[in-house]
Amino acid sequence: MKDLIMNSLAFDFADLTPKERYKLLIGTVIPRPIALITTMAEDGTPNAGSFSFFNILTHDPAIMAVGIEHKPDGDPKDTAANILATKEFTVHISDQALVDQMEICSIKFPPDVDELEVAGLDTAPGETVRCPRIVAAPAAFECYLKQTVEVSPVRTIVLGQVKRMFVRETLVDPETLYVDQIGIDAVGRLGGHLYARQLDQFERVTPTVEAFLGRSATKA
Repeated sequence: MKDLIMNSLAFDFADLTPKERYKLLIGTVIPRPIALITTMAEDGTPNAGSFSFFNILTHDPAIMAVGIEHKPDGDPKDTAANILATKEFTVHISDQALVDQMEICSIKFPPDVDELEVAGLDTAPGETVRCPRIVAAPAAFECYLKQTVEVSPVRTIVLGQVKRMFVRETLVDPETLYVDQIGIDAVGRLGGHLYARQLDQFERVTPTVEAFLGRSATKA
């Protein structure tokens, strides 16, 4: 334990610049799932953007959280602006086959540009929201805005409640609801420009207290 402590480097975040904190966080909190989000502007213009500050927070109700940084001038990014205006968005899971299109959707196009068209992504109309759904995505979640958290003047956390979920029919058992996690081939974000696939997996089953104490007693 002493060696572990002595070999650790401590960083006081109050002494770091935002860029330094960002570099440390994205290099250690890995892999981060990627939310490829579609929204609809009030004038009907569709928008798509990808975000790696994303995850689920709870299942009852089903809440997804997305951290969105504002533009350099302080205005909300198109995704955040559309969510605030319409209260709707659709989150897609990106697989290996969608990486090129996902990257295109990360480009900072002007608000009047339809990233879905530029990326050549086919869509279907939303069923519980107005946002288009990317049909090539292995999974998609239609969400209503639950709450926003303004963590700073230039950063917003969006909490969305899932209303309807779509999963490619070859990837889920409709009876057991088991999802083929190898088949879904989701990509995650690492530090820098690196990404990862979720193909190397292992299983651990958390024991009950009784099973753990029984196992410990057996070893003793």
